Amino acid sequence: LQNVRIDPSSISFNMWKDIPVPFYMSVYFFEVLNPKDVLQEAKPVLNQRGPYVYREFRYKTNITFHDNDTVSFLEYRQFFFQPDLSSGSEEEYIVVPNILMMGAAVMMENLPNIVKLLLSGALASLKQEAFMNRTVGEIMWGYEDPLIETINTFVPGLIPFKGKFGLFAQMNNSNSGLFTVFTGMKNVSRVHMVDLWNGLKKVNYWRSNECNMINGTSGEMWPPFMPPTSLEFYSPDACRSLTLVYEKSGRFKGVPTYRFVAPKTLFANGTDYPPNKGFCPCMQSGIQNVSSCRLNAPMFISHPHFYNADPALVNAVEGLHPSEHQHALFLDVHPMTGIPMNCSIKLQLNLYIKHVSGIMQTENIKPVVLPLLWFAESGSIEGPVLNQFYTNLVLIPSLLDYLQYIFIGLSVLLIISAAVLRVTSQ
Repeated sequence: LQNVRIDPSSISFNMWKDIPVPFYMSVYFFEVLNPKDVLQEAKPVLNQRGPYVYREFRYKTNITFHDNDTVSFLEYRQFFFQPDLSSGSEEEYIVVPNILMMGAAVMMENLPNIVKLLLSGALASLKQEAFMNRTVGEIMWGYEDPLIETINTFVPGLIPFKGKFGLFAQMNNSNSGLFTVFTGMKNVSRVHMVDLWNGLKKVNYWRSNECNMINGTSGEMWPPFMPPTSLEFYSPDACRSLTLVYEKSGRFKGVPTYRFVAPKTLFANGTDYPPNKGFCPCMQSGIQNVSSCRLNAPMFISHPHFYNADPALVNAVEGLHPSEHQHALFLDVHPMTGIPMNCSIKLQLNLYIKHVSGIMQTENIKPVVLPLLWFAESGSIEGPVLNQFYTNLVLIPSLLDYLQYIFIGLSVLLIISAAVLRVTSQ
């Protein structure tokens, strides 16, 4: 128990502070093969490209212990492209929706027509179109676009940022918010459980208290002696707490594990699963509207290839092939310590696009939730780290248990022997 607490003297502290497990983020893009046809009401035809693999480093700073058995910290992430593990380079071009323009068009749908016409004219002068041909690196980490200044001029505050735009630009060399978690020094059953995130007990993105709750841990470790039921963690990327359910027991490199997976209700809409009504306005089951925490842009998250989603989402485009083996997420956790041994967290980013009257660049696009990309963050304990983990947190406790059993057995034998001697002497 001492070794799983967040304490500088514990064995697991350095593993918690600077995660030694090699994490990789594999990104798969959906290239639109028929952009001109989509403008004329055709179904989008997609082709998956990738993976483009990045080595991910995580480390904590601003570690501050508090008197109420908590510790606060900032965790930073850095990504480095791995050409030898990738199926392509960051310089490759891919045709995808013009995310800024199409997103802004849907966001402006209910504004006065004169505003939309003015913006449409400005877009034409900038030669902006509904689809763009950009490199992988630009889509990931950002590109200069005069459209940002143009939109801010016509509709101030619509996209409250300046400079480059990229889907992962805010993740690299940045933190995911100030977490305050319990150390377990006073109550080990609460170790790693989140007390506050950015000073908040709950977020205000959603429409119900239940959906706004910050539950579970920060997603790195869990309290020891886990029951085979479920686990929870708060994900700043998803802007909500996620609950995974127990699937089966197994072993990883000889270490016993519990496997936790996403339930089919994770991204279900409020009609199919009433507790999720707070995440609405909803569309089909299997996608979650995250516009309220993504600058009101019409963005949705889901499992890759709309796995476990309404078949209508898959049928609205061509080129998707949902598969449990390839697209389901999982966490393998050592139940005695609560430390993940092997994991693969997978999410897909989708953009809702449609024809918007007054914005001629959207022409005759039929409403569709269009997959942009999906990514898998994966890691497992191996090599020297696994040996240290097994020796210090698995083998030694097991030996102590064994010695304890021997001690108990000897004590029982002594008690029985003493009783026999008393009976014999009488």
